[in-house]
Amino acid sequence: MARRIAAGAAYGGGSIGLIGAAAVGVFLAEVQLAKRQVGGGTAPVPPSADGRYGVAFAGPNDPLRLGMLGDSTAAGQGVRRAGQTPGALLASGLAAVAERPVDLRNVALPGARSDDLERQVSLLLADPARTPDVCVIMIGANDVTHRMPATQSVRCLTTAVRRLRTAGAEVVVGTCPDLGTIEPVYQPLRWLARRVSRQLAAAQTIGSVEQGGRTVSLGDLLGPEFAANPRELFGPDNYHPSAEGYATAAMAMLPTLCAVLGLWPESDRLDGSRREDILPVAKAASQAAREAGTEVTGARAPWALLKHRRRRRLPAPTETEPAPHPHPDAAHGHP
Repeated sequence: MARRIAAGAAYGGGSIGLIGAAAVGVFLAEVQLAKRQVGGGTAPVPPSADGRYGVAFAGPNDPLRLGMLGDSTAAGQGVRRAGQTPGALLASGLAAVAERPVDLRNVALPGARSDDLERQVSLLLADPARTPDVCVIMIGANDVTHRMPATQSVRCLTTAVRRLRTAGAEVVVGTCPDLGTIEPVYQPLRWLARRVSRQLAAAQTIGSVEQGGRTVSLGDLLGPEFAANPRELFGPDNYHPSAEGYATAAMAMLPTLCAVLGLWPESDRLDGSRREDILPVAKAASQAAREAGTEVTGARAPWALLKHRRRRRLPAPTETEPAPHPHPDAAHGHP
């Protein structure tokens, strides 16, 4: 595992070296400034979005089952309406593409690190009759901010992917977001946060693809839009995405979510006009970490497909949202 992480870091430009004594002082000052400013707004407890979506498509086929795992990003912290959470957005989009109802179950926990995935997977797999058809995992930010070793972080993630795949669920992983995009974070902390985030995202991709999952790089959540409209795409705490930010991320993930279930009209053939390629998995992982919205899926080892799928606009909800209520394990202010 350590060797594969090192390979991903090497493709990404190497690991972070020693910082000079003068730079250390600046770095520590920036850490304290960021701690005071990030989370200065209010981050509401994420509403529960569990329930059935696409009820208008009810028919002879059983509903698809979608599971959401991860941290506050997967839970939807920062929005107040259930329909604005990424789980609800993806469930609605999946129902529209499949023309089948989708049952959503979200076990994500704000503040969770990758070592909480074992508990979350156990919750989803507790009833074999309700094993999800597909699961989305969004994790990694808290691993970076709490300095969890990358080897431990990736090991926990790959174990979760393997358990879900063994149970028969398809898995799509939204890799670690780029913490360098957080507005109150300044240089040199911004550069360090971006570097560490991308290296973890690349390592997550390598581990997930090896276990039969697919990944979508969230990176800076399609950075040009966030850079141009930080007030709109970040929530009131300046850390979590706003409703518009979650919609942007969901639009990036929906094509892969549908493709893994065989529902997307595009095949896995490469399209050179969209800079798609087949690369060694470590190189594909590193390249994806630098460009948000990129999908990586396994090919014959040690190769992987690098895809840029066409995004589809999310449908407007047509059914009543599940009644929102606080996440039972959530805590205010945790990422």
